[in-house]
Amino acid sequence: MSLGRYYLRVYGALILVALGVTLVGAALVVTINGVRKQAFLEHHPQPVLDWLAQHPRSVDPVNARTDSSRLRLLPRQAVSLNDVARERLEYGQVLAQRRGDAVYFYRLAPNAGVLELRAEDPYRHVAELAASTLVHVAARSRGSDPVAMGAALGVHATPLETPEQLPGPSALDRIARGGIVYHQPHPREPAYSYAALGDGTLVSIAHPPPFRYWSWSLALVLAGLVAAVLGAVVYFLLAGLHRRLRGIEGAVSRIARGELDARVSEEGDYMGRRLAGAFNRMAEHIQRLVSVQSEMIHGVSHELRTPVARIRFGVQMIEDCEDPEMLRSQLGAIDGDIQELDELIDEILTYARLEQGGPIMAVQRLDIADVVDQVIEEQQSIRPELRIESDIPGDSRSHAEADAEPRYIHRAIQNLVGNAARYASERVLVACHFDDQTMRIDVQDDGKGIPEEDWDKVFTAFARLDDSRTRSSGGYGLGLSIVRRILYWHGGQAFVGRSETLGGACFTLVWPRHQPRDQHEGSARTEDPS
Repeated sequence: MSLGRYYLRVYGALILVALGVTLVGAALVVTINGVRKQAFLEHHPQPVLDWLAQHPRSVDPVNARTDSSRLRLLPRQAVSLNDVARERLEYGQVLAQRRGDAVYFYRLAPNAGVLELRAEDPYRHVAELAASTLVHVAARSRGSDPVAMGAALGVHATPLETPEQLPGPSALDRIARGGIVYHQPHPREPAYSYAALGDGTLVSIAHPPPFRYWSWSLALVLAGLVAAVLGAVVYFLLAGLHRRLRGIEGAVSRIARGELDARVSEEGDYMGRRLAGAFNRMAEHIQRLVSVQSEMIHGVSHELRTPVARIRFGVQMIEDCEDPEMLRSQLGAIDGDIQELDELIDEILTYARLEQGGPIMAVQRLDIADVVDQVIEEQQSIRPELRIESDIPGDSRSHAEADAEPRYIHRAIQNLVGNAARYASERVLVACHFDDQTMRIDVQDDGKGIPEEDWDKVFTAFARLDDSRTRSSGGYGLGLSIVRRILYWHGGQAFVGRSETLGGACFTLVWPRHQPRDQHEGSARTEDPS
């Protein structure tokens, strides 16, 4: 899975979570508001219907003042209600039932039947009923306190000092004709009723606020829902990362204790697999470096022992030597041993640079055919008894330019040709095959070749397939290891096989023609050929 597809999956999951939260939130709002609306409908008319239930004789006069027949007093048997609704009526509660376009309110009048209020606009009609009841009581009981009566009906009555406090000039005319003026500045704001009492006093009746779809309690519930869902999503995302980090922490502790083979499972999501893979590659690199270090210490100590012993022996011989000719011979031998040590140190340093973290790769555009010709010329001058030649077809000559580090690619080809010349009988052939994408060089000799069971060993550091440890035949066992690492840092590989043309060994170098343009000092690859 690519990084883009991973993020698309994450974004898709977040969109689905957001959609799910939206749908659940909407359903929750509808459900809660349904309960809140029902509770509002049943509690809003409770005061006025309670008063009318206690004074059933006032039903008809009040109903007459509203200019409608919304309020009725029915016999109990005329009202069709289920057992639960009837039980609630017996407890003195108000029932609100929506039928068609109207809401029907019911309140039990203990000795008179059941009050029924039909309201197409529940808030307005209940407000008008409360105002009509207040005016009726004031007209029937002169001298009564409208403020106290309003409190009993669930409204707030306030006497007006001047007619200018009425909402508009037409309001006074309607009140003079015995009407009640209903005024609601905004659907979300409380309504006001204006009327004249029996003694001519103008009153303003403030009604309770209407039902509000949104409230602080509802907002807190939704905020809690969103917080819970986000918390669950964050926990789900971080729990996997936490488990992954705990696994890495455990592997790090094991590596610190010396268990260099500790690894992390690469199962899980994309980012977890990438993190685990990067850690495992790092652990493998550390394990390989430690192994290389141990191998180098062992190999270097072994390789240095012979020339140092010869130098010590030569120095002892010089101390007792009086023959000038023998003295010159011993000095020459010591000089050769020192040269051998110098070459060995150079090989070891080169191998260490290639093994531990990556060399400085100054990639350039090179003509690989020219490099091959230069190496052949150099080796031919060293071994004139052999026939060292190249085979570069014309189409390969036209694709000979490639991206490579000049010093290292020259070293790799030189090591192979020198190694082939060391074991060849008469002939060494360097065959090149270049195309648009790949560079391939086959270095073949007509020597005894390498047994197939030893093919995997030849690139191992300090490994030699014979018992000789002389400069002339054995080498140091680092040349082929250096070749393989040079090809690794070029993004290629080195192979060994049998030459079908000459019958001896065949070493093959293969690497891409084009190197990454951002390759720089200390660049590292993600795979190790060893």
